[in-house]
Amino acid sequence: MLVVDAHQDLAWNMLTFGRDYTQSVAQIRRLEAGGNATILNDDSMLGWPEYQGGRVAVVFATLYAAPLRFCSGGWESLCYADTDQANHLYRAQLDVYARLTGDHPDKFCLLHTCSDLTELLANWQRQPEQKVAGEESQASHPIGLIISMEGAEGVRNPEELEEWWAWGVRIIGPAWAGTRFCGGTKEPGPLTSEGYALLEGMAGLGFCLDLTHMDEQAALQALDVYPGQIIATHSNAMALLRGSDSNRHLSDRLIRGILDRDGVIGVVPFNAFLKPGWKRGNRREEVAIDRLIAQIDYICQMAGDAQHVGIGSDFDGGFGLQSVPVGIDSVADLQKLAPLLSEKGYSLEDIAAILGENWLSRIRQVMPDSL
Repeated sequence: MLVVDAHQDLAWNMLTFGRDYTQSVAQIRRLEAGGNATILNDDSMLGWPEYQGGRVAVVFATLYAAPLRFCSGGWESLCYADTDQANHLYRAQLDVYARLTGDHPDKFCLLHTCSDLTELLANWQRQPEQKVAGEESQASHPIGLIISMEGAEGVRNPEELEEWWAWGVRIIGPAWAGTRFCGGTKEPGPLTSEGYALLEGMAGLGFCLDLTHMDEQAALQALDVYPGQIIATHSNAMALLRGSDSNRHLSDRLIRGILDRDGVIGVVPFNAFLKPGWKRGNRREEVAIDRLIAQIDYICQMAGDAQHVGIGSDFDGGFGLQSVPVGIDSVADLQKLAPLLSEKGYSLEDIAAILGENWLSRIRQVMPDSL
């Protein structure tokens, strides 16, 4: 089954740590051993052979930078003090994706339209060609990148949204921490007047709205007013994290709101988002992959079907190997979810939906047929 991963901070990692995602996970880990990347961000979970082995066909690749008030370690290079700096950093990441796909078109490609997506998926369905009698070459397919903006401070005014759309951005989340648009993680608050104006501009062009990182008050307001497709690319259910008071997770009320709008929620295999009280530096063996299955099942039970949950791994987005459940050693291991879901009674159709089809059906609704 094909996998769609709804959140990977590829450009941020490439610019911050110099990670080369055309290499294997083993190569990246070997090159980074003992360095800042491993110390600050754990061992990488992403590499091109692992994408192939895990049949990860599509990735929502982010534009992400942090506000300067959250950059205190001295090692972060992608930090902004104002909207002009944020705009510059986000555009620099667009350039990274353009270079990656331009230099390695056999490995990565940008998806701007439904036609692009259809062509990519057809490529993944092709069987390997015969090299010589009785011997097959290994299948090799490019990974499709759909550009997602995490935090919208790079949008200096709503009139710029048309440019971002033309550059290939299809998904926008107004928050990471709090922004001038709304409250966010660790910084609660409602939608602001600028936030309402941003949503109006997004709706006019057909962007997909990502509620991840939005404070609940702002997210509920957005559910009321945004007419377009709504998703949460990488968020877990708060109900399974008893004792957490973080506004990073989704309450039942917010989950129901997303379900009512036919949205999809991408669960995150980060141990701190799976087991209450787990912290960076704790043993990864404390968290079993069953906790990720429980997150998937919880949303499915609320929905009454398997059509509203997917994967948003956030791999390499501040955590990696040392901070994920035992049994997940790279992005390829997302395929291990299939037999575990089957054991819980999910059908093959359900599993295919969870691993990728749910995301594909929603993204087709926001992508133009062609340019």
